[in-house]
Amino acid sequence: MTHNRAYSLTEAKRKLESYCAYQERCHKDVQEKLRAMRMIPEAVDQIMTHLIQENYLNEERFAKSFARGKFNIKKWGRNRIINELKFRQISRYNINSALSEINEQDYHTTLDELAKKRLAQISESNILKRRKKLADYLLYRGWESNLVYEKLRELI
Repeated sequence: MTHNRAYSLTEAKRKLESYCAYQERCHKDVQEKLRAMRMIPEAVDQIMTHLIQENYLNEERFAKSFARGKFNIKKWGRNRIINELKFRQISRYNINSALSEINEQDYHTTLDELAKKRLAQISESNILKRRKKLADYLLYRGWESNLVYEKLRELI
């Protein structure tokens, strides 16, 4: 997305305020957006500072919202959530804070429902292949291997 026009500092601030107000963003996303707008580094720093001070940008709030959303909607496990947050350069402190948003009971219930639903969709007759397909699916979604193998022993 290349922009052919130059933005004044005020225009860029306004644009980024609405960008951040629309949906929680991490610092990395906002910096990329500003670079795409061809803002100079000094302007990027100034706008980032403004967004943080005015509470448009908050990494902890982003991390918590991200973790809740990916768990509740996409049914991701902790490993996938952690990796995605690391990719977005979120601090270890904020990652741990985000993971605390996930209720332990809900976590296990979700794994159980996801595993049973996926198992019903696997038409493989060979038990070992069935196990492998289910394990691969759950591991890809970021569920911890000890929980995945425990669930496999329980279901197959």
